[in-house]
Amino acid sequence: MNLGTIILIILILFLIGALPTWPHSVHWGYYPAGGLGTVIVIVLILILIGRL
Repeated sequence: MNLGTIILIILILFLIGALPTWPHSVHWGYYPAGGLGTVIVIVLILILIGRL
């Protein structure tokens, strides 16, 4: 596995963990997951064009 794939897997796990499903994080909304989703899209684009 190359570094880009490992980073992408870790970011996807962070995205799942940031979803507001726990009682203490319900008032956060989708802001954390949206931010991580943006990072995942950027990393995925960098992987696809070969820059990472």
